[in-house]
Amino acid sequence: MANSNLKISPTPERALQSGRKVLARIGHLPAGREEVIGEATFHALLTHERRRAERSRKPFVLMLLEMHSSQAKSVGAASCERVRAVISGATRETDLIGWYEEGRILAVIFAELNFEENAPVAELLRSKIEGALRDSIGPKATSRIVITTHVFPESWNQKGSDHSADIKLYPDLSETGSKKRLPIVAKHAIDIAGSSLLLVLLSPVFALIALAIKLTSKGPVIFEQERLGQFGIKFKCLKFRTMYTNNDSKIHREYVQSFITGQTNTAQPNGAEVTVYKLTNDPRVTPVGRFLRKTSLDEFPQFWNVLRGEMSLVGPRPPVPYEFEMYDFWHRRRVLELKPGVTGLWQVNGRSRTCFDDMVRLDLRYSQTWSLWLDLKILLATPFAVVAGDGAH
Repeated sequence: MANSNLKISPTPERALQSGRKVLARIGHLPAGREEVIGEATFHALLTHERRRAERSRKPFVLMLLEMHSSQAKSVGAASCERVRAVISGATRETDLIGWYEEGRILAVIFAELNFEENAPVAELLRSKIEGALRDSIGPKATSRIVITTHVFPESWNQKGSDHSADIKLYPDLSETGSKKRLPIVAKHAIDIAGSSLLLVLLSPVFALIALAIKLTSKGPVIFEQERLGQFGIKFKCLKFRTMYTNNDSKIHREYVQSFITGQTNTAQPNGAEVTVYKLTNDPRVTPVGRFLRKTSLDEFPQFWNVLRGEMSLVGPRPPVPYEFEMYDFWHRRRVLELKPGVTGLWQVNGRSRTCFDDMVRLDLRYSQTWSLWLDLKILLATPFAVVAGDGAH
């Protein structure tokens, strides 16, 4: 696609000061451990700890202590104080104790842990806190508290592991707690109305494309590919088939691996080398498929994904599972913060001419600065980028 030079003003993330003394100074956190950190501040600290772990590659454990609803109503301040005191005595001063859900779920962040391979650190921490509670408030009261542990980063790259995110580690990203709840509802409404309208208006184009595919190669018209949506939830992404049937995905898997590591370059007529996301001479692609890819017409069936709620009209690009398994920790955020989109900031600002890290940065910048106005600008820029076709393969 053409570089439409769509610019947005990067709004820096709110810088969360690391360290209890700094937070105490600005009035968000008590200087000692005498009080439990409030829910909003604890969620902000959890977000900060995720960012820190992405950079340092040192995992942490989030422990949640949830009281049964019947008990939560009857627990007084004295009982809460006893539980807090037990947890405080069984943890380090550097561990953060706060409300994950005010008055109902206490939480502890165990940071800077040294994980050894196959060591059940989270389970050991759980047993330690459970034992301390039994000794202090008794087995009966302890049995009414549900203790769970959540390790970050999740083991998404382990063989056979699920790619779905542990939602408990991302309370700041849940729609129920989002400060942009109304804009998000509006975005969903625009997705439903827009995709429905486009499916109706483009139905003659769909019919012509389907006929061209059937007349030139054997196989189905629609190709279903497994992709990862928001929070790593798998869905079937729909596209017009652009390849011959019964082909091997190995060639693309190896290319994606090289691209993520920055080892793919395509020579240009002027002698320059440009990094591209897609294979430029993929032998699996049909002649009609090359035209569909060049014009992005192969993406049109994804409006069904939008109508089904799996995608949005605008959002980050949805990865295939084997691509996701090669991601660095910070790359994974592209599948967390918003639903994937048919088009996005990457598609109108570089597309296949962008290196992988810059592609991810564009997706993250979109997630951090998202607004309905930004979506509108991207939607308006997309047709011009598609017509120009620069960077499309």
